[in-house]
Amino acid sequence: MKKHLLTLLSLLALTASAQTDTLRTAASVPAVAVTPVGSPADTSAATPVVTPSSPAAVPAIRFGYLSYETALKAMPQYALLQQRLDELRKAYDQEAQRVEQEFNEKYEAFLEGQRDFPRTILLKRQTELEQLMQRNIAFKAQMRQELQDVENDGLMPLRARLNETLAVLAQRYGLALVINTDANACPFIDPVMGRDIQEEVLALLSR
Repeated sequence: MKKHLLTLLSLLALTASAQTDTLRTAASVPAVAVTPVGSPADTSAATPVVTPSSPAAVPAIRFGYLSYETALKAMPQYALLQQRLDELRKAYDQEAQRVEQEFNEKYEAFLEGQRDFPRTILLKRQTELEQLMQRNIAFKAQMRQELQDVENDGLMPLRARLNETLAVLAQRYGLALVINTDANACPFIDPVMGRDIQEEVLALLSR
């Protein structure tokens, strides 16, 4: 009887110890929420809510436009430059006509006397005509180059002033760029985005 009682007490002690260990293990495990069957699961933690991001505000581009050639030719200095070029062309044309007349006279004399000239004189006159022709060709090429150089040198400060004027207006009105409409480069310009600065440029250049 006493032996059976000791065995029963030992079993009770083991059972109590096992229950204590089970409770400790359960306390250390994080709780898991159980969703009842048939009810919608809460997925707010697993699936983030995506909201459309608002686009960044893009500033509207403003630009100016004008006919560059019209503005350039409206400058008083442009008229003075053209006057100087016309005077140079006139002087060059007169010299070219004189040289051409000289060549024609010598050529006619050569044709008239080529039958009677001795061979030495004939070759000399022929060489003179060829040299005169080459000098005329070189003179005309030099004339065209000098006229081009004078025009380029005269237009350089005019273009510089015009570009400075465009920069002043662009900064004044907050324009990103200025478009040259010459040669029908821009058949359509949105009046909301583009600003016609032709008259303002002409007014500034006339001062």
